[in-house]
Amino acid sequence: MLNAQTQYRDIIFHRHHVSPSRPHMSVHCRAAQFAPFAALTGYDDIINESARCTEEESELDESRKTELNDRLVFLLSREQPPEVTVIYFVPDMKKAGGQYLTFTDRLTKYDPYRRRLLFASGLALPVDRITDVTSPVLDALNW
Repeated sequence: MLNAQTQYRDIIFHRHHVSPSRPHMSVHCRAAQFAPFAALTGYDDIINESARCTEEESELDESRKTELNDRLVFLLSREQPPEVTVIYFVPDMKKAGGQYLTFTDRLTKYDPYRRRLLFASGLALPVDRITDVTSPVLDALNW
């Protein structure tokens, strides 16, 4: 068995070739040549999307809808719009279901034509998606 010095004797002491016409390639670019090839581009995204959990929207019964309506009418009839915390459902655009979000802001008014609540921050929530409304004003009245 020959050692490396003997085996490559004719080239081992030559100077490294430097091209006069092409710029030196960075280590990062050289490494990119040997990056793994992804034959199924987008496959990981599809797997991650199917694994993402969503919740099913719960249907409110008539007594709960009446209670929420009474709370909102009371809060909107106040002279000074109160700060409220609203839990509402946001449907998922890519798959069945969605998620429940909680939002706290000062309630400003109700838009009866579009059936939505308007808040000081500019957010507009559809009344049909709201599942709960709480406020310090309601808590003070034990409502």
